[in-house]
Amino acid sequence: MTAIERQRGLSLPGFMGLLVLVLFFTYIGIKLVPIYLNHMSVVSEMKAVAEQSGIASETPQAITRQLMDRFNISYVDHVDADHVSIERGDVGMEMVVEYEVETHLIANIDAIVKFQRVERLQD
Repeated sequence: MTAIERQRGLSLPGFMGLLVLVLFFTYIGIKLVPIYLNHMSVVSEMKAVAEQSGIASETPQAITRQLMDRFNISYVDHVDADHVSIERGDVGMEMVVEYEVETHLIANIDAIVKFQRVERLQD
């Protein structure tokens, strides 16, 4: 067996292709991970407001204002008061936050990520 036959590994074009794939998915992750981290903050603040005792007896405007104040303190982006609604659900009052985030990826390619979260308000 000659030395050439025993060689294993990646050729330069194969390595470059693999590198391009890794960099592409890393770039996509860098663009999308902050959006999902922001959504985790939205969920956390919604749960905190929804778990307050007697919050369901507040007016929808007061609940929305309280949630928006918490979003402001937590530096939550992309969510306005227009995205928040207080509705009567099957088991009581519910707080619904529905929003979408658009981010630029490459050239004329954008990503749109849509979120909807419902939390039941405590009586």
